[in-house]
Amino acid sequence: MLKALLLALLCAASAAAAADLADKLRDDSELSQFYSLLESNPIANSTLSLRSCTIFVPTNEAFQRYKSKTAHVLYHISTEAFTQKRLPSYVSSDMDGNPPLYITKNSNGDIFVNNARIIPSLSVETNNNGKRQIMHIIDEVLEPLTVKPGHSDVSNNPDALNFLKSAEEFNVDNIGVRTYRSQVTLGKKESVFEAAGQHTFLVPVDEGFKLSARSSLVDAKVIDGHVIPNTVIFTAAAQHDDPKTSAAFEDLLKVTVSFFKQKNGKMYVKSNTIVGDAKHREGVVLAEIVKANIPVRNGVVHLIHRPLMIIDTTVTQFLQENAENGALRKFYEVIMDNGGAVLDDINNLSEVTILAPSNEAWNSSNINNILRDRNKMRQILNMHIIKDRLNVEKIRQKNANLIAQVPTVNNNTFLYFNVRGEGSDAVITVEGGGVNATVIQADVAQTNGFVHIIDHVLGVPYTTLLGKLESDPMMSDTYKMGQFSHFNDQLNNTQRRFTYFVPRDKGWQKTELDYPSAHKKLFMQDFAYHSKSILERHLAISDTPFTMKDLVKISQESGSVILPTFRDSLNIRVEEEAGHLHDEYASHEWTGYVIIWNYKKINVYRPDVECTNGIIHVIDYPLLEEKDVVVAGGSYLPESSICIILGNLIMITVAKFLN
Repeated sequence: MLKALLLALLCAASAAAAADLADKLRDDSELSQFYSLLESNPIANSTLSLRSCTIFVPTNEAFQRYKSKTAHVLYHISTEAFTQKRLPSYVSSDMDGNPPLYITKNSNGDIFVNNARIIPSLSVETNNNGKRQIMHIIDEVLEPLTVKPGHSDVSNNPDALNFLKSAEEFNVDNIGVRTYRSQVTLGKKESVFEAAGQHTFLVPVDEGFKLSARSSLVDAKVIDGHVIPNTVIFTAAAQHDDPKTSAAFEDLLKVTVSFFKQKNGKMYVKSNTIVGDAKHREGVVLAEIVKANIPVRNGVVHLIHRPLMIIDTTVTQFLQENAENGALRKFYEVIMDNGGAVLDDINNLSEVTILAPSNEAWNSSNINNILRDRNKMRQILNMHIIKDRLNVEKIRQKNANLIAQVPTVNNNTFLYFNVRGEGSDAVITVEGGGVNATVIQADVAQTNGFVHIIDHVLGVPYTTLLGKLESDPMMSDTYKMGQFSHFNDQLNNTQRRFTYFVPRDKGWQKTELDYPSAHKKLFMQDFAYHSKSILERHLAISDTPFTMKDLVKISQESGSVILPTFRDSLNIRVEEEAGHLHDEYASHEWTGYVIIWNYKKINVYRPDVECTNGIIHVIDYPLLEEKDVVVAGGSYLPESSICIILGNLIMITVAKFLN
């Protein structure tokens, strides 16, 4: 009788301990779906009644996004209690076989369990009868690796090697990995996949080996390049474009791996062979993740659509591979909608570099208006093609503290590259046809060249003159001068059309040698009036902007061009000069433009930079003479000095009046 009473009291106490956390679950309407699963699972109920535990509870919204038919409640429970701060790198779940749950952090400090983020402010801790129980609310349902029906002999908690050997027996969307598995066996690299610890494994699927010779290129070093040792990376917690050292990182071969996400939500992984050898060429290889976040006993597996490190396709083949649903699908579509001749041209080049706009870059209304004009579109597409193998290192060498200029296949059209920063922090921008684009993925290597993915379509302007001046590193001095003199205020006006002859920074630097006193004053606040007057001379205001060809034609017909400016007019002559060297540092000769003004010849460095409200022509030297800032007997008085003198005169006049 006494024993029965004690047992009843113990059960009542256990029920009371469980009730606290269970009640919180039951009473929260946002967690009702997980609570119903918990109620129907005897083992989960027992754990909640009798043991310390940590429960990771997905929200109802997370369940709505969950695509699988079955949610495994025990995979969300660990029989040890951990607060957010005390969570170790992994905890064992209560599911059969105790598969681990991996705890990681992203760059913002958010904590993740596998691919689910813990919502920091919603964790709950209870402590009844010495049993600590902690609930963390998460934004995604945890999905374990499970075995297909009829394969009960296969473990629910395999390591990466056992997964690779028996992939067809697991629920991974019937994606095959037989080819890669064979190469791992041939290369005797099984030990890499059964190594204890916490690693990230990137496994190419059979679909990625359609090219018959590709599988033979998967050697031991390539297999190492698909493993990130001692680091578990789930996609939700992955830091964008953060290179991680792969297992193929030694003196003679250095390969990094990083993740990145497109705006449409697709996840990609890329290898970057920084130091290559005879068998493994330098460059970037992209692969889409087709099945992400497969947890295994020693880390996580991501299935990818093609092998990394292997460079075995031409630029044309790479674009064709992206035709259906790849990172450059829209670029390929535009090429084919234009008749496909551009693709033939690319294919005929023995060495080529493509500046390929991302899928998102084509979503501008300005571009939609041009797509119907096939001739214009052909010119724009050609602006993205360079007859050279041009990787970032070569761009950097060309840059050499200047703006690197590179000819495109579009006649007499150049691209202008600028590299800021070093290593992984480097930002590469390219300007073409008035558009500044940032390289968001560089050095995608092919057998005959490189592809750089950019964030804007070149040649389709999307900014005003002011926006262009503000963002272009070659025009920063002109922008600064216009800011403090308030000259720039008008350049955002889209009701007017401007033709602006903008001296590049190097041109202003030349004036420091020619007119040191005048140059110094131009960049002083006290001489803002004079700076503004000089800039006004460079800006023509008319109903339509003038291209260089327009100006040449008028010069030939009339002997000179008279352009209306804010205060007066600008009288120039523009000529084409065959054999003109585009820049003293360039190696490419072309037919360039020269402006003749006041008996001076001024080279046009970048003609026809289109903006939404006009055209900029970047020139090598300003339309400047020393007398613009100097008068007989000395310099103009600064405004501050004039104010002091005027103040003194007023005081003297007042004093005389009072007397």
